[in-house]
Amino acid sequence: MVALGGGHGLAATLRSVRTLTDAVTAVVSVADDGGSSGRLRELMHILPPGDLRKCLVALAEPDSLLASAFAYRFNEGELSGHSLGNLMLARLMEAAGDPISGLDEAARLLGVRGRVLPATTELVVLKAETEGGPVSGQVAVMGNDRIERVSLVPDDAVAPGPVIEAIRSADLIVLGPGSLFTSVLAAVAVPGITDAIQASPGRTVYVCNLRPQIPETAGFDLGMHISALVAHGVDADVAVYDPSGLAPGNPSIPVIEASLCRPNGLAHDPTKLANVLSDLLG
Repeated sequence: MVALGGGHGLAATLRSVRTLTDAVTAVVSVADDGGSSGRLRELMHILPPGDLRKCLVALAEPDSLLASAFAYRFNEGELSGHSLGNLMLARLMEAAGDPISGLDEAARLLGVRGRVLPATTELVVLKAETEGGPVSGQVAVMGNDRIERVSLVPDDAVAPGPVIEAIRSADLIVLGPGSLFTSVLAAVAVPGITDAIQASPGRTVYVCNLRPQIPETAGFDLGMHISALVAHGVDADVAVYDPSGLAPGNPSIPVIEASLCRPNGLAHDPTKLANVLSDLLG
């Protein structure tokens, strides 16, 4: 299985799929320019580590003390706002001289099931075309609605070979959940990834957010999410969504309706999502 996206949404998918298979690859957007990740990216000229860290922790053993330490965030002094995992990943990637080697070493230390890979190893900036004009930077894009299209600068950034190989050989490719434009499509926007998805013999499933994200997808229904994927060259085979918080609209592909949220209604429940994905694996 391959899961693409970023942030908390991709981590939720990974917590689900780790119960189904050890053969899972996370392909993570690296366009983040905010918070601790943005600060480390600017200071050390490395890939922003935050979403990569979340995915490593999600695939680690639930009772791992090191994974718990990775998630610890300092709240005072010069390190305020940084998580320990971000700092460790930053140094591992720098010491290895190659982001993928650094991530593989972190995965070994954490006892990760599967592999966590960046969508590209190049430093990229997310750019959006909106009704109000172009916007650059992930944080800035997140603050806009009426987004028409996203792309990356530079536009010749490429996906690493292991990413393409994993997608092409996957039995199931999972997109989302997560921010549509700034996580899911930010990963898909890397040249080579959409072609790999199209070439894969596996099924592609889009797991939609539980509700519209304000302001990024304000007013969006499920059909509008799917239309945005199509506009960016992604033809998913099936979409999964929870009808309790999102209208169906007019989706152009088959849809699976399921109760997916945690009791608090704020996030996807890994067990519920795992049940749906297991059925799709057959």
